[in-house]
Amino acid sequence: MRDIRLNTLPARLSPRPLDCNKGDFGSVAVIGGAPGMVGAALLAARAALFCGAGRVYAGVLDERIGLDPATPELMVAHPAALPPLAQPACLVAGPGLGQAAAARGALAASLNVEYPLLLDADALNLIAADPALREQVRARGAATVLTPHPGEAGRLLGLSSAEVQRDRPGSVRRLSEIFHAVVVLKGAGTLAKAPEGEVWRNTSGNPGLAAPGMGDVLAGIIAALIAQGMAVEAAAVYGVWLHGVAADLAVKAGLGPRGLTASELLPHARRLLNSA
Repeated sequence: MRDIRLNTLPARLSPRPLDCNKGDFGSVAVIGGAPGMVGAALLAARAALFCGAGRVYAGVLDERIGLDPATPELMVAHPAALPPLAQPACLVAGPGLGQAAAARGALAASLNVEYPLLLDADALNLIAADPALREQVRARGAATVLTPHPGEAGRLLGLSSAEVQRDRPGSVRRLSEIFHAVVVLKGAGTLAKAPEGEVWRNTSGNPGLAAPGMGDVLAGIIAALIAQGMAVEAAAVYGVWLHGVAADLAVKAGLGPRGLTASELLPHARRLLNSA
């Protein structure tokens, strides 16, 4: 097992040339945001925007939502109305997705994309309960990232969350092998594992991360790094570190750990990404 620290990060983003445009920095789309849970999708999309993705779309199932007033730079639409993503790209499916029939349909369509796909939250719960979706994940030709918390990991493995926690390295290895995916097992000392790679253990972060929306932000961070050309395993490792250190900086600034919100991580993550 290898610790994730600044001096062990497997990759960094290259400096941006003067002669560049937004198309040079990839595309991210987030599929989720069922009625009552739109905030989860918007948090993930905002994180991708703050972390440098060139074009960011929020594909929300709640058709009443057509704009994010806090970040009007996001392009908001129903998932069926999203345009094809310009490459390089990463699709995030799951934040606020829900488990209704429309959610399953959106997820099944997402599993067919031929570029990196990050599955989080309700996408994982739907996959855990549906053998056909599980096989779709396993059969994907493009890279897949799973970002479960212990409860979601347990449902995917047929275990309790307590059993997952008793053997976190074994759990992340099994998930990576079963789904042929890069797996990020969230929690204190988040673990990341690619199918052919070693287990990475995060050393950053604090109890302020035990708050709503933090996983959505992590999903958006990782997706933004992938969209900007970082290898998928490296993006998962770097994203986990960046997420944790952003929380540490927020606490140092007096914003937590009690009451730290997911939105408050975004400026710190952006600052780190431009300096680390």
